[in-house]
Amino acid sequence: MDKINAVITGVAGYVPNYVMTNEEISQIVDTSDEWIMSRIGIKERRILKKEEGVGVSHMAIKAVEELMRKTSLNPLEVNAVVFATTTPDYMMPNAASLVSTHLGMKNAFGFDLSAACSGFIFGLEVGSGLITSGRHKKVIVIAGDMLSSITNYEDRNTAPIFGDGCGAVLLEPTTENIGIIDAVLRSEAVGGISHLSIKAGGSANPASHETVDNNEHKIYQEGKVVFKHAVSNMSDSCVEIMKRNYLTPEDVQWVIPHQANLRIIDAVTRRLEVSFSEKVMINIEKYGNTSAASIPLCLWDYESKLKKGDNMVLTAFGAGFTWGAVYLKWGYDPK
Repeated sequence: MDKINAVITGVAGYVPNYVMTNEEISQIVDTSDEWIMSRIGIKERRILKKEEGVGVSHMAIKAVEELMRKTSLNPLEVNAVVFATTTPDYMMPNAASLVSTHLGMKNAFGFDLSAACSGFIFGLEVGSGLITSGRHKKVIVIAGDMLSSITNYEDRNTAPIFGDGCGAVLLEPTTENIGIIDAVLRSEAVGGISHLSIKAGGSANPASHETVDNNEHKIYQEGKVVFKHAVSNMSDSCVEIMKRNYLTPEDVQWVIPHQANLRIIDAVTRRLEVSFSEKVMINIEKYGNTSAASIPLCLWDYESKLKKGDNMVLTAFGAGFTWGAVYLKWGYDPK
């Protein structure tokens, strides 16, 4: 029997219309366009203007609707929906079920996956496993966050970083030598809670007047520590996956890093010895850090440049800590 791989057969994305510029951020906290650009590389970010009852599933529905149009996907053919998000609409029901129900995917089961900024690559591994089991033929992996809902706009160190957005891909089986080939994924809680976390809102520290007053439901980050771990762990996982798949820098057409910080991206690609200007997908300047959405949004932006069989290394680092790399061969030529 031929080996089954899971291949991406379509990609789509959605970002809100509202653009929050560095100038606007500078009116909220003590910062400037020069400071943000030199340290993070972000010029603007998209923000979902919150209306009553509108959460991350709103963006996911928009992204999946585009995905369905592009791939002529019948919602009744979808077997599973995996939604990587740190900002679900509710604690329950899960956001995946909200999306699949809204779009008429009556034959699909869905669940959320929490891996912060590493959510998309974790979701690809889970979705790939559903496909290669032989029991599922069409799996949608969604990755997105409404980070504006958990950003502390009184904190000058984190307020400029985050934006809202969502991406989605369709996975299908193939016996060709394309698709998701390998993954190196890791998670470790040591240091993650103290250096990059949301301190309240879970069962260990439920919401109270005190937690709300102390902004403990917002993202807390110690930038220098996170920077160091992100560079080393993303680099190490990429090197490992390239070595065990016998890939040289010349063999890799694209590196798609999580869009956390332009200096992190530069440091990782230098370690890999790939051309920053020719082989690295970058869109952080216009979207900011969109957490789990950043990698699929890159694929969405660069889709017209991709060719069937292109070797790609996807890598991310996020709260948890979570990190890793995925090696895939792109599944189709520009449409």
